[in-house]
Amino acid sequence: MATAAAAHYGRDCEGIVIQPADPAGSPTAIPGFRHYRAPHPIPDERSVDAGCAALDLVSALAADDLLLVLLSGGGSALMSLPARGVTLAEKQALSRRLLACGASIREINCVRRQLSRIKGGRLARASGAPVVRLAISDVPGDDPASIASGPTVRDRSTPTEARAILAHYSIDMPAGIHKALHRPPADPTLNPVRDGRDQYHIVASGMTALQAAAAWCRSRNIQPVVLGDDLQGEARELARQHARLALELAGPGRPACILSGGETTVTLEGSAGRGGRNTEYALALALALDAQPGIWALAADTDGVDGSGGHSGALIGPDTLQRAAQAGLEADRYLRRHDSAGFFEQISGLLAEGPTGTNVNDFRAILVNP
Repeated sequence: MATAAAAHYGRDCEGIVIQPADPAGSPTAIPGFRHYRAPHPIPDERSVDAGCAALDLVSALAADDLLLVLLSGGGSALMSLPARGVTLAEKQALSRRLLACGASIREINCVRRQLSRIKGGRLARASGAPVVRLAISDVPGDDPASIASGPTVRDRSTPTEARAILAHYSIDMPAGIHKALHRPPADPTLNPVRDGRDQYHIVASGMTALQAAAAWCRSRNIQPVVLGDDLQGEARELARQHARLALELAGPGRPACILSGGETTVTLEGSAGRGGRNTEYALALALALDAQPGIWALAADTDGVDGSGGHSGALIGPDTLQRAAQAGLEADRYLRRHDSAGFFEQISGLLAEGPTGTNVNDFRAILVNP
């Protein structure tokens, strides 16, 4: 995205690029841009450095400049600047709790916005320049306030909502976070509605990927069944629903492909193994299909990495449970322990193509070819 912007604006363009810390190789040099690398999904000092750099850059702009913000998924962790009085360690611990408790991305980002100096529109408010925002959406429903936690979109959530989310999931607030979420409401004059010069465009989303996959299916006489790009809920429960649909489609004997996107959750209970929402979905799907002939599936994160396990998801087929049994693995036991990555690793079922350079959330496909 930055390369395209630099090519369009030429020498009049300067800025920063913030990208994940783990892609192989060095970033491509882009004239006029400084590069920052930061981790995902838990922010660290590098995320704070990137957040400070972004805030310094936009704060220097005037009304006759243009602030072009190119957003993709993962920005909430890559660019982080805790609210005053909140330590990085407190925010890291809270992020881990939120990611493990089964909270939705909408709920997680609501809390993130209330604890940030740049999210929730605060980055744009620091600039005197008009803002053009082009976003690749990785969130269900393409809500601009949730993409990278909306650094250029006015925050309409409240500290009360954030406190309610933490209470719902029984997450204790350390001192700094408690104080930040109990401050008096900000003066409305400090959060003005911008004057209409700004623009916001979604340039790609989960539906973009699903439509491309559906067109691919139709070109091969496979009936696409697009369920939507905003499916949410527990990964294993969604997998069981999709397994029932796949078994119904297998009856008529015509090839079909169930396509869906969105972001499921995995609620961890007790000690957990290695995995992520996509591998958990795939393992639960394999168990629900129970080696039904003629059905294959994949579930993957389109950024190429599902969480921090170095893989994007998993592939299953009619022989998945048979291969597991031959390896002495009890699939249902691995599912109970949330060790889906450990399961697929041992039967060579993981997808590990590496970072793709983009992110339109999760992609799931179930091919029914009786």
